Amino acid sequence: MKNITNVFWYALALVALAVGFGAFAPTSFEKLTGTMQSFITTNFGWYYLSVVSLMVLFTIIVIVSPFGKIRLGKDTDRPEYSRISWFSMLFSAGMGIGLVFWGAAEPLSHYAISPATADPETRNAFRESMRYTFFHWGLHAWAIYAIVALALAYFQFRKGEPGLISATLKPIFGDKMNGPWGVLVDVFAVFATVVGVATTLGFGAIQINGGLSYIFGIPNEYWVKVVIIAVVTVLFLISAWSGLSKGIKYLSNANMILAVTLLALVVILGPTLLIFNMFTDSLGSYLQNVVRMSFSAAPLDAGNREWINGWTIFYWAWWISWSPFVGIFIARVSKGRTIREFLIGVLLIPSLVSFFWFAAFGSTAINIQQKVTDLTGLKTEETLFAVFNELPMSMVLSIIAVILISTFFITSADSATFVLGMQTTNGSLNPSNMVKVVWGIAQSSIAVILLSADGLSALQNLLIVAAFPFSLIMVLMMVSLYKSLTDEVKRMKISKS
Repeated sequence: MKNITNVFWYALALVALAVGFGAFAPTSFEKLTGTMQSFITTNFGWYYLSVVSLMVLFTIIVIVSPFGKIRLGKDTDRPEYSRISWFSMLFSAGMGIGLVFWGAAEPLSHYAISPATADPETRNAFRESMRYTFFHWGLHAWAIYAIVALALAYFQFRKGEPGLISATLKPIFGDKMNGPWGVLVDVFAVFATVVGVATTLGFGAIQINGGLSYIFGIPNEYWVKVVIIAVVTVLFLISAWSGLSKGIKYLSNANMILAVTLLALVVILGPTLLIFNMFTDSLGSYLQNVVRMSFSAAPLDAGNREWINGWTIFYWAWWISWSPFVGIFIARVSKGRTIREFLIGVLLIPSLVSFFWFAAFGSTAINIQQKVTDLTGLKTEETLFAVFNELPMSMVLSIIAVILISTFFITSADSATFVLGMQTTNGSLNPSNMVKVVWGIAQSSIAVILLSADGLSALQNLLIVAAFPFSLIMVLMMVSLYKSLTDEVKRMKISKS
């Protein structure tokens, strides 16, 4: 395996240590990570809310500033992928399984099970459920991805640096990033990526099993999840072996076709008028309240603060832990675009699609909860299929959903192996297949071991813990990027004068 760096071995050892602890002492592991997670969310919840809001503000400032004209590459470079393929790839990597897993379940939970502030199953709870779901999956999530992706693409394609997180900090720390400090930064990035992706793969296996159980009566048991992970692992390793321009690109395009098909069917077969009305109303409510929600720490309301910790802070940590993976991948496929085009594409389009997705699936689920049957007693992974069961063509919808979750599973794992390969081979744009295979098998093994130990909740705790140090690195990335962009704009003005 050529070009392997110390980052590979240190990160692999750190992952093995965490997984070994989780496998052999699951109770102690969950207790330790739970204590750490509780400490961070209780004492640093304000920090998560503030820093993620700062990221949104930073991206907006860059879009409207002269920085937006700078190209991610040489001035003569042009995009390698069409806008449709580019959007499909970044969307599949950036959200994927999460949209299907939470599409009906999150709005329903905010409405009927645990609203943020409203009384359950009221009109206010309906409006609030959609507004907060938009909040969790909208501009803030994509701003987190955009910061990492922009810094990496700019320094790699414009400045000729390796595609490493550590390389983006050189304007601040200089050559120190070529030594042990740079290795430490990259190890944190790899570890955060592995934890974030493993959590999502666990969700994916659980929901595929839930769907197969609900549709075909297949047992909802651990061994079935192992078989699912094994089959998907073989498929995504084949895709990873075939390379970025073939496997990931074709699967991402297939994802979008399946997702659009499923979304269109739900809109047509579900409460169509309610979906469009809720999308419009919720979009306006989101825009009207986004600043208040962004900084809502609920210091005087213990119940609401617990809800914020369990939902908003968890999501911000999840997106941060995913940001090295998604950011590196988006950067890799974005060479040649201007910064303004890049940020508008990454921030606005996926957010709007996510909003309409949740308006469709969430409104349908809540409408069924109001008028047909109680869905609140179901497991989260079964909610979507229970919703489909109350619609025409229920079997067709459920089968499409299972296939879509599977393809999203494959592209997420496929993209992650590619990114982990890059990060552990000094930023190579084409890491060796063997390195990708090692990380692919490692990710799947983590999911299998932690599912066997019922360690998904512990992994979610670990996700929040791992995201904390990486959020500090992201703040430094913004400072470094602003410094370098400012210097470049000054040079451009001097050269033109």
